[in-house]
Amino acid sequence: MQNVHAFGDDALRDSDAVGLVERLRSGEVSAVDLVDAAIARSEAVDPHLNGLAYRDFERARAAAVETARPGRSGYFVGVPTYVKDNVDVAGMPTMSGTDAWQPQPAAADGEFPALYRGTGLIPLGKTQLSEFGFSASAEHPRIGAVRNPWNTDHTAGASSSGSAAFVAAGVVPIAHANDGGGSIRIPAACNGLVGLKPSRGRLPLDKDWRAMPIRIVFNGVVTRSVRDTAAFYAEAERISRNPKLPPIGDIRRPGAQRLRIAVITQSISRETSAEMRELTLKTAALLEGLGHHVDYLDRPPVPSYFADDFLLYWAFLATALVRGGRRMFGESFDRSKLDNLTIGLDRHATRNLYRLPLSVARLAATRRHTARMYRDYDVALTPTLAHETPQIGHLDPTASYEQVIDRLMDWVAFTPLQNVTGEPSISLPMAQSAAGLPVGMMFTAPLGQDARLLELAYELEEAQPWATIQGRA
Repeated sequence: MQNVHAFGDDALRDSDAVGLVERLRSGEVSAVDLVDAAIARSEAVDPHLNGLAYRDFERARAAAVETARPGRSGYFVGVPTYVKDNVDVAGMPTMSGTDAWQPQPAAADGEFPALYRGTGLIPLGKTQLSEFGFSASAEHPRIGAVRNPWNTDHTAGASSSGSAAFVAAGVVPIAHANDGGGSIRIPAACNGLVGLKPSRGRLPLDKDWRAMPIRIVFNGVVTRSVRDTAAFYAEAERISRNPKLPPIGDIRRPGAQRLRIAVITQSISRETSAEMRELTLKTAALLEGLGHHVDYLDRPPVPSYFADDFLLYWAFLATALVRGGRRMFGESFDRSKLDNLTIGLDRHATRNLYRLPLSVARLAATRRHTARMYRDYDVALTPTLAHETPQIGHLDPTASYEQVIDRLMDWVAFTPLQNVTGEPSISLPMAQSAAGLPVGMMFTAPLGQDARLLELAYELEEAQPWATIQGRA
């Protein structure tokens, strides 16, 4: 066991992103100071955490110098960050957590990275993920495992593992993450962070993800404070707002409304560990103490076949990548370098392809079921994950597909639902396990009610401040 972080007395200190903006505007620090400190922190912790997929330090330093010139816009101008390595950033290769082809630098930013950089954030490079984001633990047999800074014997979660590990370890205060089955919320839960999966359509997607029959992928960020997440969404909305959704606005404090909250500790098809159930009930008791109305429901309001349908759809996405690899990634694509989970998902999809149309139709109708629950409740509370963060090796991608997928579905039992329904969902670091690892609690609201989740998150952060990794050093 090893606790790893980079917090210290350099220019970054322990400031969150909003705090760095304030210090930049006061002249206390410069963008160059912050970028240099973040680079030094990256180099200090990456040998232990393995979160770095691509370093672009010299261009980051040049971008920091440019911030001193007039005309730079964006709330976060000068704040260092990282981008997850499954979106295109001009001048950087995109490898998606695999080494199955020879990468080339992207010619232009994808739609979300263009917005992300438009906020003024300065990317230092890209962070590691599980292969194509399919696993909830990044443990590539050749690239290596991304380790949890709270305890390096454990996974940092996935697929946005490198981003979450670096934010938790103090390398940067905010980093890009995205979520196709929980990959903003899972690493947020594992690393003691705030992770909001927004409503469908809230943030832009690159064209390949927009073309999915059901758009289950969502961009977002992981942060150490609610105000950083809220500030990011306010700035993103200033740059590009979807008029079909209610605006989030500039949320800076808890909401006054007392909410009707449904508490669910049983997943759709799997048992939750006794520890996760107990910690969820403690969070529910806190909510009741704050004046919210809490009811306890037996299980999520969706049919039991949801898990199988989601797995088949997830597997179908793997088939598109495996079978279309050369067309998508070039002649150097070598499927023999793919891990057992990716290959196993492809096989599962091809064997069950006849079931896919019905599965897609049933998934598309899922929000009808959750919408009935939200006639009676404003928010639903569940644990983010069904049991404590596992050790490295529990989801070893060189093990049999059957072992890995069963363990994945056992652990990741709550988060896929909101990817299908499109509803906003946030993981907050409300608890710690008996072993001292962060435990996330997940709050979900009806489509478009992202602001409600941020207001509730502010209230909970004030009522029960998060544990810090520095306190574990």
